[in-house]
Amino acid sequence: MWKVLSKQTPFKCNLCDKVFSRSDHLIRHMRVHTGDKPYKCSLCDKSFRDPGNLQSHKRHVHSNRRPYDCRYSGKLFKSSCELKQHVYIHTGAKPYSCRHCSGSFTQSQQLKAHLLKSHNEGTWFTCHICQKKFIQSANLKAHVRRHEGVKPYVCSECQKCFYTARELREHLLVH
Repeated sequence: MWKVLSKQTPFKCNLCDKVFSRSDHLIRHMRVHTGDKPYKCSLCDKSFRDPGNLQSHKRHVHSNRRPYDCRYSGKLFKSSCELKQHVYIHTGAKPYSCRHCSGSFTQSQQLKAHLLKSHNEGTWFTCHICQKKFIQSANLKAHVRRHEGVKPYVCSECQKCFYTARELREHLLVH
């Protein structure tokens, strides 16, 4: 689909025809095509295209700060999105509905899993080593790290290494 340039969107990507109102937005967008990730986490080996994504990563992976609390249970969360998902447990809301059947789910990932398993809709991520299938690419990446013995998440207290950020977070509770 062709996008028309206007005074509001004068900056156009020459690779995919997306248009932007600001040159810095076009520069950030171009990193999608180049793969450039100049914003590096000082606490692990992750890199990001956008400084906001780096800050979000640090808050969710490396911080224990939980400013969002559930009014039903008092449980604390790192993000408003996590809180919103949690509140569905208390309210019984299932906002994600299957277009093929009457199934409804509290999380989008549950719907995605249902579509793959029940209706063969979507794409599995397959391990090139053992052929195990995954619904999420992040889960496949963590799985492959186990095959390769790569443990990029390091405890700042004792230097113990882990395959996933979740394993590191759980370990940090012992300190």
